[in-house]
Amino acid sequence: MTPEIFKYLLCGFYIVVIYWLSWIGMRRTKDIKGFSIGNKDMSPYLIGVTLAASVASTATFVINPGFIYVHGVSAFLHFGVAASLGILAAFCILSHGFLKLGNKNQALTIPDWIYHRYQNRKLSLFFAFINLLSLTFVVLILVGCSYLMTGLFPIDQKTSLVIILLFVFSYVLMGGTYAHAYTNTLQGVMMLLIALFLFIEGFHHFEPGVIESISAIGKNYASVFNPDSELYFSFFSVFVSGFVVTFALMLQPHILTKVLYLKKEKDIKKFIATTFVVGFCFSLMLAIGFYAKLAGLDISSQDLVVREYLLFEFSDSQLGQYALTFIFITLLAAGMSTLDGILVSLSAMVVKDIVMPITGNHNQALKMSRWVLIGVGVVAGALAWNPPQLIGLFAQKGVYGLAAASMVPILFGVLIKDKFPVWVVAIPAVGALIIHLSLNLFFGVANPAVSATIAILVAFVFSSAALIWIRYKSDKTKLEKNIVSDA
Repeated sequence: MTPEIFKYLLCGFYIVVIYWLSWIGMRRTKDIKGFSIGNKDMSPYLIGVTLAASVASTATFVINPGFIYVHGVSAFLHFGVAASLGILAAFCILSHGFLKLGNKNQALTIPDWIYHRYQNRKLSLFFAFINLLSLTFVVLILVGCSYLMTGLFPIDQKTSLVIILLFVFSYVLMGGTYAHAYTNTLQGVMMLLIALFLFIEGFHHFEPGVIESISAIGKNYASVFNPDSELYFSFFSVFVSGFVVTFALMLQPHILTKVLYLKKEKDIKKFIATTFVVGFCFSLMLAIGFYAKLAGLDISSQDLVVREYLLFEFSDSQLGQYALTFIFITLLAAGMSTLDGILVSLSAMVVKDIVMPITGNHNQALKMSRWVLIGVGVVAGALAWNPPQLIGLFAQKGVYGLAAASMVPILFGVLIKDKFPVWVVAIPAVGALIIHLSLNLFFGVANPAVSATIAILVAFVFSSAALIWIRYKSDKTKLEKNIVSDA
């Protein structure tokens, strides 16, 4: 069998399996709840793999290695170390409280959870609308996958884009959350195998040693804080922003809502452990940025680093071409594993948190969610048709803005049990979004993670000070009443 025939057979087999899993998911999807979070009958291990695949996606497997290729060790520490710790901290701190309140109120989405926690429809609608910023990440995934597909098949980027759109949207339309979870498990296992394989296979580029090899590229490239980089040049930009913004990113609708798939709180430890172990293995893909640099590749666009490295490394031999086919299909699966999760959460959110509250129409919610999904596909396709330069930074502007706005309301909502005025979290939510976009777009903060982290810290200080002041006033009022009653 020639590598060309193998390529089409393997691709066809993958498509058939995905549609089969989606058909199984469709049979289990009877209403908007089943479409959004399933029926709470999935294994915590399966959900953990699903989440790890959703977190990793095209960013980790295709786009982020380009940052390592350009910026070096500082970028690796930002994405590989600080971000991993942020993920672990977020789920350890938030999972129990988020699941408990979500189960109590039967919440299906993040804005729905916000509504039940704060009993304020305006705040819920605000979060529903700003969650549409997730479209920027959809564009990143579509563009990244289309670049990969041009390396696998003799077609142009726009044709690749249309094919990916039709494929992913069709199987998500069928099965919603079950299609997402089942296909993500398959795709997650494929991603795990390829991440380990590529890390081990390319390790020869580190000869005679890791530190020696990277240092040979350049002193600043090998530095923890790279003075040549406009993105990763200080402790704050490398570690603080990496940790804080990734913690906040776990509050995205297609990520944190995975907790609501769980049936019982005792499943959380299994879920978190699976997510962290699998996610750590996925992060090994970042080393490809180093491998491409050490191989001496001159790549004009950092978004194409993974594609160009793989073609360089595996195209020379027939065996390598077989491996290249499986690798490219797996990297496409990495993108689709996040894309389908975002699509499910976005379509469910638009119907549950925008259409139904505004129109009062609670009939045919499942049907409406599927029509919304088609609309999201059209908009995302239009945005990805002529992609911006450095698609990674484009996506970060939008998604990090969503993370900045979400951090305080969800964190305070989970950790603080007492009731407090909704303005305590509403003002910093709106303010954080404005601060992030203003710093990044108008005040020269090039790294979206830095602008988002500054916005989050300002919001956190504001809300903490407001709560302290409210409790001080409350305690003072109680004390005065006690003095009057004693007198």
